[in-house]
Parts: sequence; C-alpha cells; structure tokens
Amino acid sequence: MKAILQRVLFASVTVEKEVVSSIGKGVLVFAAVAPGDTEKEADSLAAKWKKSVMDISGEVLCVSQFTLLASTKKGNKPDFHGAMGGEEAKRLYDYFFEKVQQGYAADKVKNGVFQAMMEVALVNDGPVTLELSAGQKPIPAPAPTPTPNQQ
Repeated sequence: MKAILQRVLFASVTVEKEVVSSIGKGVLVFAAVAPGDTEKEADSLAAKWKKSVMDISGEVLCVSQFTLLASTKKGNKPDFHGAMGGEEAKRLYDYFFEKVQQGYAADKVKNGVFQAMMEVALVNDGPVTLELSAGQKPIPAPAPTPTPNQQ
C-alpha cells in the first residue's frame, strides 16, 4: 500500500456536485492498494502516522487513489497495472479505513467514495506532504558504472 499525507487546514470531497465529506485541521490521506497487499500492510500504513494526527487533535479524510501506483517508465501514457483492481481493492481499502477509525477517533475520520469521480479540495498547511508505503519491495539501487581504471 502507498499513501500520500497532506497536513491541511481544510479538505473536502465532492461527488456529483454534493459534498460527501469534509474536515477542518488535520490530515488528508490519499491511499492506494497494490497487488499482493494484505491486511498486514493496511495495519502498518494505518498506524504509521496516527500519533501525528493525535498531537494536533486533528481530523482525517481518507481518499482512495489508485493513480498513486501508476508507472510512467514506458511511453507517454501511465500504466496502472501496479494498482490492485476491483472488489479486492475495495475490500482492502475499506479495511484500511476502518483501521484508521479504530486507531484514532471514528467521528474524526471521514471517507471519500471508492471508485467515484471525486473533486478533492484542500488548503495545505505548511505545506507538509509525506509519502508512506507498506509492503512494497524497495527499488534496488543501480549498479555502479565501472570507471576506465576498474575495467
């Protein structure tokens, strides 16, 4: 799983011209589920930043965003095969959201609408933006290029 956290003064989600969720001071969490992710990764990701939100007595707005796992290595068009699809992704995202609620204060944790076309509005505070991941294999460092004396 991967998440982008933004500390915000305000954030909201609108679907079909209706505000479905909004928060004041807190954290906006964009979260994506990758193939092979399990409840273990969701637990880990939900716990990584909890203390930061508690420290400011803030609110949390979670938004599913599969595009966080896009690859742009080939061509001009993003490849979204790095994101888990369908019902399994929804089940694991919902599990993640429930873990965030359980680990904090359920009434202070709001949600977007999974697989909906959402308008997300925010006022970034700081700005502070963090990228977190759980369960993804680290990208290996490239092998050093030998110098002419090493060949």
